[in-house]
Amino acid sequence: MDFGISFGMGTIIMIIVGIYLLSSIKILNEYEQGVIFRLGRLLPQAKGAGVRLVFAPIDRMVRVSLRIVTMEVPPQETITRDNVTVKVNAVVYFKVIDANFAINNVENYLYATGQLAQTTLRSVIGEVELDELLSQREKLNERLQTILDLHTAPWGVKVSKVEVKQVEIPEQMVRAISKQAEAEREKRAKIIHAEGELVASLKLAEAASVLATQPVSIQLRYLQTLTEIGVEKNTTIVFPLPVDIFTKIADRIAPATPQA
Repeated sequence: MDFGISFGMGTIIMIIVGIYLLSSIKILNEYEQGVIFRLGRLLPQAKGAGVRLVFAPIDRMVRVSLRIVTMEVPPQETITRDNVTVKVNAVVYFKVIDANFAINNVENYLYATGQLAQTTLRSVIGEVELDELLSQREKLNERLQTILDLHTAPWGVKVSKVEVKQVEIPEQMVRAISKQAEAEREKRAKIIHAEGELVASLKLAEAASVLATQPVSIQLRYLQTLTEIGVEKNTTIVFPLPVDIFTKIADRIAPATPQA
């Protein structure tokens, strides 16, 4: 009887030990690392992918993903350096490069990185003007990435990229920008027209110099103009003639002045 009881107790103990050993087996994926606390103390090296034994309650393991995290920064309303109120949102790409730092140095690295991204976005937007915000987006993205990466490095987090997604400006400012763009286009059009007039005047001056050396070429030019007008089948033809022609004709018709 005692042997049966002892055998039964031994079986129960073995089952309990087996369940404990099975529960101590942890499997880490390729993109994960396990941060181990042994009796409350952090082990120097985080555990990599594979089968790991974690003997509770002596050991406690915290899983940390090493994949790139895409975090959207909600729209932040701020004022630019030239006193324009804008709403700007962004997206931050980062990953954990040191799992021990990410767990031991900050309470929640995801929340901390998100809050830091929001405050950094507001402060950087406040240091630039609206034109710089709209036209130099790449430069602004690099500046945001540099600042975030510098502050998240002690947390074992690497910020690889920051992109400003959308910039919302007031309706009045949109109309003002449209007027400014229209004025710039008109300015460029007038400059181009003036440059064309200058080039045309220079070419006409060169043509006049050439024609002055050969007066007969003016008559040939007149004939060519008549040919072009005749092709268009116009009913009215206005043909200019130089005054010098009429002067020469009048001189020939006028009788010679008798000599005294």
